[in-house]
Amino acid sequence: MAPRSHATARQVRLGTELRRLREAAGLKAREAAGLLNSTSTQISQVELGFAGVSEERVRRLAAHYACTDEALIEVLVAMATDRTRGWWEEYRGVLPPVFMDLAEAEHHATFLREIVITRIPGLLQTPDYARAVYAYMNPELPDKEVAPRVEHRMRRRTVIEGADPTPYEAIIHEVALRLRVADRESSRTQLRQILDLVEQGLVLVRVIPTDTDGFAGSGASMMYAGGPVPRLDTGLRDSPTGVAFIDAESQLDRLRGLIRRVEDASLDPMASRDFIHRLAKEL
Repeated sequence: MAPRSHATARQVRLGTELRRLREAAGLKAREAAGLLNSTSTQISQVELGFAGVSEERVRRLAAHYACTDEALIEVLVAMATDRTRGWWEEYRGVLPPVFMDLAEAEHHATFLREIVITRIPGLLQTPDYARAVYAYMNPELPDKEVAPRVEHRMRRRTVIEGADPTPYEAIIHEVALRLRVADRESSRTQLRQILDLVEQGLVLVRVIPTDTDGFAGSGASMMYAGGPVPRLDTGLRDSPTGVAFIDAESQLDRLRGLIRRVEDASLDPMASRDFIHRLAKEL
């Protein structure tokens, strides 16, 4: 099988986990290749996500690596054999690959938690809000390129509004709720949409008021996607060059701790709902 020209974030994660199992077993790529009558180049391509791997080979590698975590092995097998072509594939070649990676990560997540400080979370945005953000951050983009970005963002909401919604919790700073990325009416509509989703029980929202003492998390914005097993949790953080996917266990531990600290600084869900109601009335 010819190597892939592009590996998705999910394919890279599968390869990364297989590499970690190999390294934990103290084996080099050439040694693993010998166990499969393969080559070190082929093993490297699999571990980089540029080559697929069969169920049989995943199980053989896990056995050779002395991995006894059956739950992890089953998830890795599912990742290797998954042939899902989600709605996001319609945008491949239209939008940058990270758009597809983000939608796929959300689709496979067992739960989603998000912290935002200066912007409404993408999964909660209205079309007008999303359009204003894309147009402002990328003023050189023509309308024909802004439109599919907005459409993609709206379709991402299937994870919280679909037939089998994913548990989603957002912690939003008051700054994000007050900033008018477009006009007064658009801001009012945006707040009402958040309230509608909360009142339907589709999302849980907590608010951090600006007058909260001891909150130094201005750079805390991130999404945390739960995996089928905790080892396969993923953190996602925006950076100037795009979305960074975080999967190292030490970094995931720090993100979990950050979520706990930010949650401690936020209002409870009922008080947060009332807070957003008051802001909407002020507009």
